Amino acid sequence: MKRRLAILGSTGSVGRQTLAVAAADPETFEVVALAAGQNVELLAEQVIQFSPEYVSIADDSGASALRARVGDRVEIGVGSEGLGKVATHPADLVVAGLVGAVGLAPTLAAISAGRDVALANKEVMVMAGALVQREVQARGTRLIPVDSEHSAIFQALSGQRAQDVERLILTCSGGPFRDPSAWPAERMAEVSVEQALAHPNWDMGAKISIDSATLMNKGLEVIEARWLFDVVAESIDVVVHPESIIHSLVEFRDTSVLAQLGLPDMRVPIAVALAHPERVDLDVPRLDLAKVGRLEFEAPDRERFPCLDLAYTALEGSEAAPAVLNAANEVAVQAFLERRVPFSAIARNNTDVLEAHLASCRGQGLEGLSDVLEADAWARAQSRIGLGLPRPDSVSAASVSKG
Repeated sequence: MKRRLAILGSTGSVGRQTLAVAAADPETFEVVALAAGQNVELLAEQVIQFSPEYVSIADDSGASALRARVGDRVEIGVGSEGLGKVATHPADLVVAGLVGAVGLAPTLAAISAGRDVALANKEVMVMAGALVQREVQARGTRLIPVDSEHSAIFQALSGQRAQDVERLILTCSGGPFRDPSAWPAERMAEVSVEQALAHPNWDMGAKISIDSATLMNKGLEVIEARWLFDVVAESIDVVVHPESIIHSLVEFRDTSVLAQLGLPDMRVPIAVALAHPERVDLDVPRLDLAKVGRLEFEAPDRERFPCLDLAYTALEGSEAAPAVLNAANEVAVQAFLERRVPFSAIARNNTDVLEAHLASCRGQGLEGLSDVLEADAWARAQSRIGLGLPRPDSVSAASVSKG
């Protein structure tokens, strides 16, 4: 029997690669629902190729344009309501591939509806990890990570006892500014958008690429790992591994270390999540260690990349602190991509907003989704003020992503 897939963020980087994996194995996977932002042309192509039962797009104008391209062959939803319908559409697996806070509500809706979730949207666990895990346990669903690092840990932990785990080690390419001789701290303000987007190993969307350049992406992954694998922050380490061959490691109490290796290609962890607990054939290059030659490792430069330590600070703070950090970062990254602030403003803004939150103890506990969204909205407003950006009438995680 085919595995029915619903994809949140079908026109984004993860969504496109998920569909590539599904298209390569039509006997195993069937695409039944898609949600996108504003890329009408690409969504129309996906509808024609995969014939889903339901699709959603950001707004009414996009829905009209999509209808003009695909006719009556599919039911079309709009906005947050449409996202929710894709998330709860009858499917065996929901792929949470949205970028940013917009993915939280539909992912929670999918879990509440009893759907297994392949999670590529790390902000879901960053903002509301405790809430998400409580819902997963209550519904008896599976949460399978798609990020290459968390997929590696997920695979290394298979068949192991939780009490035997000593440490999780997330690997990190170091991004485009790893070399301190080429990019000393005083040059960071000069970084252009194009330079920050030029990740040396991975093909990712703009937001994740900028996060990789600041190491905020690794910080968010530390928070995500804390909740995905139920370990304390002190048991999660980060090591820079420029070749991106080892995707992460698990150390056990007897000092044994298990690692997952492979060439950097997001289709691999996506396929692991889609097919779990089985494996599928993939037409991707195979790892040749002799050809790779050598693997290098180094400690992250925490002075030039302060965003990494902010994640640990947030985990030590209130339950809302990770949501605050994530929201502050989203605003700053978008402002940088729009060329409104320099690259160095991202870390500065994230630090200022997180410190303000911890000083005021806002949102000490998270009882439900409304508390998460309140912390998110507060941090966005504070960030816009601190960065000198115009403040919209309403800023919240409920807005629909343009990805």
